Amino acid sequence: MVEFKVVVNDTKTGKSYQVQVSGHHANSLVGKKIGDEVDGIFVSLPGYKLQITGGTDKDGFAMRPDLPGMGRRRLLVSKGKCFKPREKGMRKKKSIRGNTISQDIVQINMKVIKHSSKPIEQLLKLEEKMEEDKKVEEVKEEQK
Repeated sequence: MVEFKVVVNDTKTGKSYQVQVSGHHANSLVGKKIGDEVDGIFVSLPGYKLQITGGTDKDGFAMRPDLPGMGRRRLLVSKGKCFKPREKGMRKKKSIRGNTISQDIVQINMKVIKHSSKPIEQLLKLEEKMEEDKKVEEVKEEQK
């Protein structure tokens, strides 16, 4: 089953929040591309609109928005994402992941485009409390 760590950047406050996404919400993110807009329900933020800005795969290779597909490729790059040249004219061959989310992606970066009436902190803390309650219930059941 697919599981992602989603980093949501709040553009108003400048804060970032990390959210674990698994199950059918994670499966619905597979196939989306960098630049696509996603509903916040997939990341436990109802009422929010999010835009995918990037991510990394299981080995730490970054996604590049101008490289189509899901696979990893070795490109000769001179500037842009994934490479900052030290000298003018410097080029390097780098492994880079395509712009489409696949099951090999571990982290997805998103930014908030449309805000809701409730703040992100409040929505995420409510979810954290629910997860803690589930863990406490599981421990009680194991003790019986």
